[in-house]
Amino acid sequence: MTGLVIHRAHLPYAGQLDPREAARVDLVVIHCTELPDLAAARELGMRIHYPESGTGHSGHYYVDRDGRIEQWVPPGRIAHHVRGFNQRSLGIELVNRGRYPNWLNSNTQIMTEPYAEEQITSLIRLLNFLCTANRGLRWITGHEQLDLEKVPATDDPGLKVCRKRDPGPLFPWKEVLNSIPLKAYR
Repeated sequence: MTGLVIHRAHLPYAGQLDPREAARVDLVVIHCTELPDLAAARELGMRIHYPESGTGHSGHYYVDRDGRIEQWVPPGRIAHHVRGFNQRSLGIELVNRGRYPNWLNSNTQIMTEPYAEEQITSLIRLLNFLCTANRGLRWITGHEQLDLEKVPATDDPGLKVCRKRDPGPLFPWKEVLNSIPLKAYR
């Protein structure tokens, strides 16, 4: 795709993630970082959460507010981005504050930061490129559609809040779905 630039910024442990066959990948999961910026997301991605494999939490691609796209994990590797769906999916993280910094506080569950136009334009271009590169891709969904777990609120353990809410209510699903050949997975 002309003009699409994907900056390779592989995490140091990317080669330690389990390999997979591209043909088995049929799902794209959209996330938001729920952090203030790409640097904070990178810091989190660098942390080792799985000592036995020396790997951490990460998506495959990150799209910054200005539209810059970075690949942190090659698509032929299984990234840890959504429970139960990692083997069959690509994870795309959009830089967005989400509920940051009080993710699980019952009073801060509304996500108010809109997605930048440049960011959504780059996301659509990336999705179309991925569909061309991987003919097995069929579905797209948000993290919030796959991880429905509720956990105790940090301000009141008697209340339950959604563990994951990304990409959230401000994500322009209609615009994205009308611009790509993938179908909504629900």
